Amino acid sequence: MIKNLLLLSLIFSSQSFASSSRIKDLVTVKGVRENPLIGYGLVIGLNGTGDGGGEITNTSLKKMFQTLGLNPQKEVTSKNVAAVIVTAKLPAFGRLGQKLDITVSSIGDASSLAGGTLLVTPLKGGDGQIYAMAHGPLSVGGTEKGKKFATTARIPDGGIVEKELELSFNDKKALRLALNNPDFTTAARVERTINQELGGKYATAGDSATVDVIIPHYYERKVVELLANIENFKVIADVAAKIVINERTGTLVAGGDIVLKKSAISHKDMVLEVKDGEGQSGVIAALPQTTTINDLVKALNALGTTPEDLISIFQALKQNGSLLAEIELI
Repeated sequence: MIKNLLLLSLIFSSQSFASSSRIKDLVTVKGVRENPLIGYGLVIGLNGTGDGGGEITNTSLKKMFQTLGLNPQKEVTSKNVAAVIVTAKLPAFGRLGQKLDITVSSIGDASSLAGGTLLVTPLKGGDGQIYAMAHGPLSVGGTEKGKKFATTARIPDGGIVEKELELSFNDKKALRLALNNPDFTTAARVERTINQELGGKYATAGDSATVDVIIPHYYERKVVELLANIENFKVIADVAAKIVINERTGTLVAGGDIVLKKSAISHKDMVLEVKDGEGQSGVIAALPQTTTINDLVKALNALGTTPEDLISIFQALKQNGSLLAEIELI
């Protein structure tokens, strides 16, 4: 027997209230990015929580002593030493002497890096060149976090840039902007906005993710100024209609112009009917535009609908063609 009858009168609009965003928040500039650095090092000064031996740690200790002018004849083992991988990020325009934050992670049997000190460690880029040096005392964070993740630590400002990336940014003749969320409509809007603001055909959208910009002659060797201006141009970014559902937590997030067409669906002890037109007395009337899904979920929740029921209902509406949006389960 059907206990609940839910009748929804929904009013839709082809456009939603959209706010403009800075181009700066929508794109990244080719060549302007962080570069990962990595190195191998030793942490000393541990209170019996180190590796306690192992081929890699022992070999590293022996080489370190040889570098210091010592020549141990036997293997050197110690529980106060740990082999670690050291990582950092080199900023796009990192300069000599600039400080970097360092992350240190154990690769051996060490139970904790708390209280340790990283020996001087060279950090290399993807091309095998050394771009920074790292060293210093480790911090594993607060008490609870330290106990849980004691084999990973940080050294704030523990690295120093030794080699710069060669970027002649101000000499560029063109820029390539890459959309963080590729979309043909947004790319076309970025192209149009830049051309309107610069007063000429300088920007060209090559695809849904790329907009190429030719440097105007009056901005030659003033590329930083040009990019600063472009970054602050406003564009209304288009968002695909999409519903993301987290099955574990029951969280539902909807975005874009989501449209529900007329339909009726029966699920367990309820009947859901979606109609166009005006709301009737005693029924739940959804607000127009972007609030439609929100009100639909509220109405279903009011009837005690479980997250599993919500997922089933939305999937059925999608399968029926009544819900014009992509559904993603995470």
